[in-house]
Amino acid sequence: MDAWWMCEVPYPDVPATVLDAADSVRASLPNRYCDPRVAADLFEQVIDEYLLCDEMALNVCATEHHAGINSLVGSNPMLVSILARQTRKVRILSLGTLISLRREPVRVAEEYAIADVISRGRLELGFVKSGGTEMAIDLIAKALTEQNGPFSWEGKHFTHRHVNIWPRPWQQRFRMWAATGDPHTAAEVGRRGMVHTLVLRGPEGTRRAYAAYRDARREAGLAPAPVDNFAYSAFVCVGDTEQEGLRVGAKLLWFLNTSLKSAPQYAQLLPGTAPPPIAGQAWRTRPKAGAGGEKRVATAQENAAKLMTTTAEQAMAQGILFAGNPDQVFQQIKRFHDDVGGFGHLTMIGRTGFMTHAESEKSIRLFGKEVLPRLRAIEPVAAAAAQ
Repeated sequence: MDAWWMCEVPYPDVPATVLDAADSVRASLPNRYCDPRVAADLFEQVIDEYLLCDEMALNVCATEHHAGINSLVGSNPMLVSILARQTRKVRILSLGTLISLRREPVRVAEEYAIADVISRGRLELGFVKSGGTEMAIDLIAKALTEQNGPFSWEGKHFTHRHVNIWPRPWQQRFRMWAATGDPHTAAEVGRRGMVHTLVLRGPEGTRRAYAAYRDARREAGLAPAPVDNFAYSAFVCVGDTEQEGLRVGAKLLWFLNTSLKSAPQYAQLLPGTAPPPIAGQAWRTRPKAGAGGEKRVATAQENAAKLMTTTAEQAMAQGILFAGNPDQVFQQIKRFHDDVGGFGHLTMIGRTGFMTHAESEKSIRLFGKEVLPRLRAIEPVAAAAAQ
């Protein structure tokens, strides 16, 4: 199993009274509460932590969010390009660009090509669910791999008469990732053969999505996917002792308890936040179960509401927080790995909220030295059945 460390560069320094009074800490919270001097310090610390991962041979991952305290990274390719230049050994995963907010896929391809050249071929590409516009992935992929001069593109969502990016990427072919949890989109990711990432879904949701991925490939007559095509994302904190790991690890839950607060107009009522068959239920007070007895998939708003009240003990029981001393963290990850039928990658949210720079660096060192070597030696297990 490979591991990928990430930090979304959160901004926890908004006064609690302001956060309590706001209906949403995303989209509508005035940016006067963000001090650019504090933001500069945060970016400097986090980039140094990424460089420490390079020393520890721990792969790195960068994502993006917009207009909220949960993340100051509004431009994923910019951070990825910095890491491409500053790191030397590790793989760099961009997970990922929000295609629904980037209406120019060719420009996205150009940015990634530059980062891949700067890193000398260490870049991996990830995309998050974004409705019909995720078909931009096809255009991005072709732009990154076509080497025979200009081509034209006539698609459902995008039309380009002339595509010919310079420089061409260092890599001839990119490994592509996608983060999604609902079975419908998981099936599409499976048919495309992308690495499938589950973010904070716990064992039941992970098994169900992995099964949809595998079933879609089987029904399409495609070869079974290797374990390397599956990934899981969770909060991870390692301390010298169980008490230290739990105490510091609990700080990671700020991302859930505080930064997920969002008004309905920015969450459940937006297109694309729920699978099409149940999207209309977002307007009802009590959504009904899926038709035909099918187990209903929770909306993004429902998942957020549940996560906002999660304690450290509950998060660990749900498999979304792995915390403790090195032996305990390894055993927690190993049990989860075996329970869901195995996966080849752990994308670990290693810093958020009020976790300090020193605490983050200590966790990275302990994980890289005492946990990662054992994770890489984990043997594959049989795929788990969905529940």
